[in-house]
Amino acid sequence: MSGDQSRVAVGRQPVVLEDLTEWQQEIVRLRYAHVQEAETGFRSGDPWRAVPGEPRQGFDPRSTTVAQRRAAKVAELAALGADEAAAIGFTRVSVRTLQRYAVACRRLGMLGCVDGHWLRASAGHLVGDEPVHEAIFAVRAETLHRSRVSMATRHRLVAQYLRERFGTEVAVPSYWTLRRVWLEWFGPGGTRQRYARSGVGELPSGGHVVVHRPGQVVALDTTVLPVKVREQVFGDAVSAHLTLALDVYTHAIVGFRLTLVSDTSVDVAMMLRDVMTPKPLREGWGPELAWAYPGVPAAVVEQLAGYPVAGVPFLTPETITVDHGSVYKNHHLVQAQRVLGVNVLPARVLRPTDKHAVERTFAGIQSLLFELLPGWQGIDVADRGADPTGDATLTLTEMEHLVATWIVKIWQQRVLGEYAPAWDPGGVHSPNSLFAAASGQGGLAVQVPPPELYYPLLPCSHVKIHGRRGVKIRGLWYDGPALDDYRDQVSARGGRHRGRWAVHYDRRDARWVFFQDPNDHGWHRLAWVGMPADGQLPAFGDACREQLLRTVKQAGLTPRSDAELLPVLLDLLAEAAPVDRWATQDSKQARRRQAREATQAAAAQADRPKPAEADAPPAPVVPLRRVERLTQAQDAIDAERRRRREQAVPNRPTPPPRLGDAFRRHSLLRLPDDDEPEPAS
Repeated sequence: MSGDQSRVAVGRQPVVLEDLTEWQQEIVRLRYAHVQEAETGFRSGDPWRAVPGEPRQGFDPRSTTVAQRRAAKVAELAALGADEAAAIGFTRVSVRTLQRYAVACRRLGMLGCVDGHWLRASAGHLVGDEPVHEAIFAVRAETLHRSRVSMATRHRLVAQYLRERFGTEVAVPSYWTLRRVWLEWFGPGGTRQRYARSGVGELPSGGHVVVHRPGQVVALDTTVLPVKVREQVFGDAVSAHLTLALDVYTHAIVGFRLTLVSDTSVDVAMMLRDVMTPKPLREGWGPELAWAYPGVPAAVVEQLAGYPVAGVPFLTPETITVDHGSVYKNHHLVQAQRVLGVNVLPARVLRPTDKHAVERTFAGIQSLLFELLPGWQGIDVADRGADPTGDATLTLTEMEHLVATWIVKIWQQRVLGEYAPAWDPGGVHSPNSLFAAASGQGGLAVQVPPPELYYPLLPCSHVKIHGRRGVKIRGLWYDGPALDDYRDQVSARGGRHRGRWAVHYDRRDARWVFFQDPNDHGWHRLAWVGMPADGQLPAFGDACREQLLRTVKQAGLTPRSDAELLPVLLDLLAEAAPVDRWATQDSKQARRRQAREATQAAAAQADRPKPAEADAPPAPVVPLRRVERLTQAQDAIDAERRRRREQAVPNRPTPPPRLGDAFRRHSLLRLPDDDEPEPAS
């Protein structure tokens, strides 16, 4: 291109200096200065714009010719170091090179020093008839159905389709043309074939979701906290779990939670409520961390929330992207998303692009914060410190406060390098600036959920109200004054739970359940009947509740019905006839494994020398059914035990006398038998 810049290809606009990067533009300026100094004696190419010290010795146009100046420039560039010369592309410059650049600069100016590979033409689109397009899409559909094939096979299939459908009149595109078009239309296709088929079934070819406003997609994920923390009961170092909610458009962390155990459906539901709730100013946070987004004054938000609000976005999500963990696949979460009016959408299997933003956020928090804290465990066991458990100093509450402060002070104000919006790809943005810009463009719908939203988000149980004992939830009885007007009454509820009352419970604290009065729709707390005065019993969850019921059952304090005795019966059946011995439990893998063993045994028997097996009995055929295989194995064990007993005792031993024979033989009261001779007198 440097020697032939005047000819512009048809359909392509002329090249301009702004097509280059800043680094490439600086190289072009240096090259142009060297070429102009060799041609005119001045680096600018104009004696009227000479800089101090020009012309230099050896480049004065009054005493040197163009040929002499070019030779001097070649010698000067050769004297440069290899790195300096390579930086401007003049490692092996010659007089001919300077002459070629000079001719190009006279035609194109500074663009004459541009390398051709910097501004090569883009791939463009395939220029062909409709039959070629039809053949490409037909081969695309066929190769998705088949096993994975190479690009050369796709090219042959396209040629076959064109030949059989349209004859030899249609020209077949070359391999390289098809490859370029295939990559442009369908992507590189580096995924596995089964996942490529599933991806095409969910999204059109080349289709993707464009996130263009806050709250459109919120990614939710949980990971093990890579820093050991100390629990506040005994002070032991434990591992916690960090759950993040990330707005995909602004990359703002709109919610997080730290739990000592893996998150449950209740934690996920409460996380979604946190995303929609304004975050309060914590202790030690100054006014610089308060709400300052345009569109809604801070006084309005504080009036709606009832407390000073921190500068962290809160929004109503439309779609929640989650992984395939069991915590996101249960009836309780379905109930929670119906209450909140959001759509929980699981990410596609092995599709990191569906949830890559929150994964990158975990990595960013790890490198920016967690690696600096004592108790850091590393990302691998081999890279772990000598004693991260002993190094842990932060409690769970202190870690939670530290993460919240870091989010407000650092993450929300940090520059997002590669996540610029589509309307300003070259701009400098942070999560706060993106949220402020979106609020200024489309406005901000301030919807603060009421505190009573906590109750509908809890799991629900439909029960009857006992006249004296109250309600029974998950094996425990709860009672309170709120049930007095509805004892032994039938609820007006219809449908699936007709006649029953809805009671909500929290798995994390089994001391209380919550009942909504149907008259005033107020929420009332029902206490566990076995609990003493309020505040005297520590909180206990599902684990303690199950252990309590198990202890009561083991002590025999409650009568056992057939339903309660069923686990005991199943344990007895497991000892007598386990499921593995059922004849119908032969899986395909088990049958295949047994058939492989039988075939290998037959091959080994055929490979053995014939004389060695002349006197040996033929090997039995291995049955393929599990019950027959187990019977044969048991018979073989019994035969081996019998053989060992016979080898240890070759002759049958005399059976011992029966018990009492000696007593009867010497007893004076024993009557003699009829055929027994009388003793001699």
